[in-house]
Amino acid sequence: MADARLRYLRQQIELGGPEVVTSRTSFPGPLEGKGPAKLHARPSWQKDAPGIPADGITVQPPVGVLDTAGLNELNLDGVAERIRTTFCCDLCPKRTNAVPGDGNPKARLVLIGEGPGATEDETGKPFVGAAGQLLDKILSAVDLERKDVFITNVVKCRPPQNRKPLPDEVASCIPYLHRQLALIKPKVILLLGGTAAEALLDKKQSLGQFRGKVHHYGSIPVVATYHPAALLRNPNWKKPAWDDVRIARQLLDQ
Repeated sequence: MADARLRYLRQQIELGGPEVVTSRTSFPGPLEGKGPAKLHARPSWQKDAPGIPADGITVQPPVGVLDTAGLNELNLDGVAERIRTTFCCDLCPKRTNAVPGDGNPKARLVLIGEGPGATEDETGKPFVGAAGQLLDKILSAVDLERKDVFITNVVKCRPPQNRKPLPDEVASCIPYLHRQLALIKPKVILLLGGTAAEALLDKKQSLGQFRGKVHHYGSIPVVATYHPAALLRNPNWKKPAWDDVRIARQLLDQ
């Protein structure tokens, strides 16, 4: 238990959270002096969490595009197999591995990034590089694990030099994402970065304009925040990202 609390304290420091007060106590009576002292960590992720913000954009999941792409008959494994074995845009021939996504097929929370990086292209798994390690810590800090969620990207193949996906690449690949969401039926969607927000919410604007609101994909609440890779480049964004994640986490409990 103490080790878990120490991990929590380290996570708060890394994520730019508020000051944490700890105390070491012993138990009176016959238990005094027996066993390790307890470490009490305050606050938990709920303390000082921001309130649920106002509604933003609402978009409806597409129907016709899935019929045209022949995806409506596929289950989640079938979608992944289609992604791995077919070419839908110019990114596909250049990949080492396609990265369909990974996680709990009945996840209550789906996280969506921009596209695979070098490590993801090598392994075929999403968010396994440095940004993925930070994402795991963020999830752990709100009492979630990777096995609890589903993680994917807007495009399933790595853009050269990790550039932003082009509009035609997004348009070719996003039907897979729509089908994944239709199958998983998450309670909340967390968008990691401006590209993911623009693609799913079908609106071109800055990440700052997407943040601070609860959007909706059909009836599913959607929260946008910084991509973990951006947090590695600019630690000053960790605190606002932490607030965004806690908004999404609160929505899971509603």
